[in-house]
Amino acid sequence: MTALPSDRSESAFADYKDPLTTVQAVAEANRCLYCADAPCIKACPTGIEIPEFIRKISTGNVKGSARTIFEANILGMSCARVCPVEVLCVGDCVYNEMDSPPIQIGKLQRYATDMAFEKGWTFFTAGADTGKSVALIGAGPASLAAAHYLRRAGHRCTIYEKNALPGGLNTTGVAPYKMRAERSLQEVQWILGIGGIDVVTGMTVGKDITWEALEKKHDAVFIGMGLGADSRLGVPGENLAGIHGAVDFIEKMKVGKVDITKVKRAAVIGGGNTAIDAVRELAGLGIDEVLLVYRGDEPGMSGYAHEWEVAKLDGVRPLWRSLPLEFMGSGSVQSMRYTRVDAAKRPIAGSEADIAVDLVLLAIGQAKLGELLAGLAGLKVDKGRVIVDAEGFTGRKGYYAGGDCANGGKEVVNGAAEGKAAAMAIDKYLSSSAKAAAGARHG
Repeated sequence: MTALPSDRSESAFADYKDPLTTVQAVAEANRCLYCADAPCIKACPTGIEIPEFIRKISTGNVKGSARTIFEANILGMSCARVCPVEVLCVGDCVYNEMDSPPIQIGKLQRYATDMAFEKGWTFFTAGADTGKSVALIGAGPASLAAAHYLRRAGHRCTIYEKNALPGGLNTTGVAPYKMRAERSLQEVQWILGIGGIDVVTGMTVGKDITWEALEKKHDAVFIGMGLGADSRLGVPGENLAGIHGAVDFIEKMKVGKVDITKVKRAAVIGGGNTAIDAVRELAGLGIDEVLLVYRGDEPGMSGYAHEWEVAKLDGVRPLWRSLPLEFMGSGSVQSMRYTRVDAAKRPIAGSEADIAVDLVLLAIGQAKLGELLAGLAGLKVDKGRVIVDAEGFTGRKGYYAGGDCANGGKEVVNGAAEGKAAAMAIDKYLSSSAKAAAGARHG
């Protein structure tokens, strides 16, 4: 596995949320009401038995607590850090209805899973070899969750990843104040510790290996390849130096070093979670002034409100109802011309203005990769998304999908849930295929 440079830019960030001490964890666990019909479980896409793992912490059974978490979600360590618990489990805690602080479920999950990593606890072993093999496209959370479940069922797995590092956006895209790249890679190695899962990096399916070759080599295929490149605005000057896709810039910052020594004012275009992460990261890197430029207004942002509140505390300044028209500069970006827009996002005549900027990040979405699959008969693609049923089946025999390429770009926990669900369906498919083959031999 490629080593991370020690001087990468993300090293400037510390954890935004401090971990709990043992005393704090036990005290918080003892606040839980252990609801019989726990709404927090229903709010978790992976269905972790939250009251159960919390009760085990309160009784000192941290190993049992970690097992409960990992049984439901093998990426429980990273999800404890990156999940938007405020709108998931914590947001549905019954204490919210009692005007009391909700249980800090994410921090308790981090306490248990971090201890599991530190102590080297392992909970799962590979199943008896079935002789079946599965190809998994992309080494992000969906594929990792799927591969781990499939190995427990005895199927061998090969993950094909186009980048040099596995882990998907956990490694290259998660804000470093939530989780750094090396922690993601530690999780990957922990998951791979079950054995029998090969990871081939620098391999682009459809280019370095064909779909036909995959089908000859493997008995089933899971597509978990995520999203594509950052979308562009399509305005003059956007190819100037100093203008980057936000996802691409964040990756360079997390696994390498970005030079911002001469940047005085930066602008991030967009109003989603990637845009909010980007402005917080630019502010954390020490840029004097950071702007969020969004064509809507604050209530209309798709990004999480609690994250935006922190961005404002970090000094980020918004330009609401503002739409870039052109970027200008000699060789590199020096200014941005924009217009104000009305509530329907239509330009307001005469409202154009220029503002000096020397770094621009575009966070207006990512291209969908579904078109790369359009030639596979039976597999359905709509608006760049792979269409799947509740079990992740694509419509093409032996092909399943999950994660961002199917859901359009949701949370890590959604990818983990979809990968596991697809793996369960793949296991059934492979088992039925084996039975059919055995019946044909003895018929």
